Amino acid sequence: MNKLYETFNEFFFNDRPVKLIFSDKRRKSIEFKKVTIRPIMAKEGLAYQAEYTFDKKATHKNILQENIAEFCCELVTESFKQVNVFTDNFDIQILAAKPGNPRVTKKPSTLGCCNLTHNRVKNYVIPDGKPCDFLIRLGVMDKSGKVIPKHYSKFRQINRYLEIVEDVFPYLPKHENKPLKIIDFGCGKAYLTFAIYYYLKVLKGRNVKIVGLDLKKDVIDFCNRVAADLKYDELKFLPGDIADYSDDHADMVVTLHACDTATDYALINAVVWNTKVILSVPCCQHELFSQIENDIHAPMLKHGILKDRLTEYLTDGLRALKLEACGYNVALIEFTSLEHTARNIMIKAVKGGSCNSAKSKKAQSQYEALRDFYHVNPTIDKLTRNPSD
Repeated sequence: MNKLYETFNEFFFNDRPVKLIFSDKRRKSIEFKKVTIRPIMAKEGLAYQAEYTFDKKATHKNILQENIAEFCCELVTESFKQVNVFTDNFDIQILAAKPGNPRVTKKPSTLGCCNLTHNRVKNYVIPDGKPCDFLIRLGVMDKSGKVIPKHYSKFRQINRYLEIVEDVFPYLPKHENKPLKIIDFGCGKAYLTFAIYYYLKVLKGRNVKIVGLDLKKDVIDFCNRVAADLKYDELKFLPGDIADYSDDHADMVVTLHACDTATDYALINAVVWNTKVILSVPCCQHELFSQIENDIHAPMLKHGILKDRLTEYLTDGLRALKLEACGYNVALIEFTSLEHTARNIMIKAVKGGSCNSAKSKKAQSQYEALRDFYHVNPTIDKLTRNPSD
């Protein structure tokens, strides 16, 4: 059933399903006619609710995010031959008369505005109208909890970020005797650093230690004053360069708009520390612009704007493959809409295996082929192995 499990796992990790419908019963003796699964916001974070439809009633069951792929596999192998999956971007049909060899087809989404993003607007992790101390202190909200109109885009960005944090929350380790350690490289004014502290410490009650790192001393001083004012005792800000930063470990590494190769050094540090979760929004990918050479693409590369965009995508594609080669499950997702910033791709990586697995070896082979095809030498190439293996 590996293929079926990997199919569902990919949907939930990459595509964020809005709804799944299981139908076409395998046996007449099965009492329920169909099962519909939708995402919900539970106290543990993002979860899924399964609705079992009978002749005259419906029952419900909640499933944690880390168990949902296995749950869907069981529904197919034991009860149903067909699954229709609806995501923000695709309508997907799975025909599994033989569960070990499912047929999967995709077409553009027909849900339109009735998608997960639209529904979640009504259920912000930090709602408009409810006072939130760090948002008030940073000028996003007034004291009554009302979002100041000119900062509404920042408010949406913070909540979108926390939705992503909720997605990876089940994968963060649960330490018994030490805090969950998180490092934010290039934190800037630290809206999102404060947000993750608020989410994990205040909303989830986790024992945390969070460090924000940035080159600008005045920004670091400001952030430390705010953290002290709010009594965010386990949130500290330090001046420093990502490339020079060293420590013994981190459970989660965040880099948001770290410029050019600063992103690579943050990713390298994260893998060396065997970090469980990485959230990285790259920026200013200039490194490969002067390196790229390819006879096939030469007519396109003579146009600077196309060359810039191609090298941007190539840089992030190589980073994703290198992380996969180090045993991470990787998804490139949209972080903010283009109306706010052109840098809207986030690399979401969760440690899921060994760099010696077949999947990781395949990713390394693909990485080398892509790198050599374009004759580039990216900084991420310094990431050669995962010391935990």
